[in-house]
Amino acid sequence: MAAILNEIIAIGGTTAFEDERSEAEVADIVMERPESLFAHVALDGEGAVAGFQYVIATDEAGVGSVATFARQAPVIRAVGTALLRATVLSSQAAGLTAIDAHIRGDNVPGLAYYSKMGFKDHAVVPSVPLKNGTPIDRIVKRLQL
Repeated sequence: MAAILNEIIAIGGTTAFEDERSEAEVADIVMERPESLFAHVALDGEGAVAGFQYVIATDEAGVGSVATFARQAPVIRAVGTALLRATVLSSQAAGLTAIDAHIRGDNVPGLAYYSKMGFKDHAVVPSVPLKNGTPIDRIVKRLQL
């Protein structure tokens, strides 16, 4: 999973993560923190990780927060769709009524993905500074379950 996240970080502009992470750090982010609810991993035909998605609890009752990462090369079509299908089922089983995605405002592919999956604009967190000080809005999209 770290290889996918680090590939996306190296490309730039599409994740809130700005520094590369080790496998152990990614495991902590995805599964080991107290607010972690569940995660799903998609594998390619060779058994390599093609993408992953995880949900954490939020302060809002019944609402989780989702993050999605898919391998950039070679791309496998419909990985995000398959991951979200599993995430929706797990979210419902966990008693969630909605899942939010917090997306960088300059992450055009991420905004398009979540819109295509049925997420609706919910809120904007204005001017969240990047490590270099550049302010970037975070767009919050919500999927009602």
